[in-house]
Amino acid sequence: QVQLVESGGGLVQAGDSLRLSCTASGHTFSYYAMGWFRQAPAKEREFVAATSWSGGTTLYTDSVKGRFTISRDDTKNTVYLQMNSLKPEDTAVYYCALDPHVIATMSEEYYNYWGQGTQVTVSS
Repeated sequence: QVQLVESGGGLVQAGDSLRLSCTASGHTFSYYAMGWFRQAPAKEREFVAATSWSGGTTLYTDSVKGRFTISRDDTKNTVYLQMNSLKPEDTAVYYCALDPHVIATMSEEYYNYWGQGTQVTVSS
């Protein structure tokens, strides 16, 4: 069974950086896209970033463009989210998700597998 495990969350101050990791196991997909989503307290889960199967195409929500970078290392079955210049409004539980298709997408409906989430808290 497919398993996604996130790590790297924590408590930081505004302006700091964090790198989230998500390692996938138990799947047999040769090509798959990966995404990061987040959910702040009392808010809907929202798209953050996605990468296509090759890493050649990346997508970001407007609020993180220029600050966050998604990347993948398929030798390690791992996708990363480098988060710089963090703001208090970035505080949320961050989830990685796997989409068994090749194209990066912002739509949750295409992501069949989800991790358990990792908390990111940014203090002002």
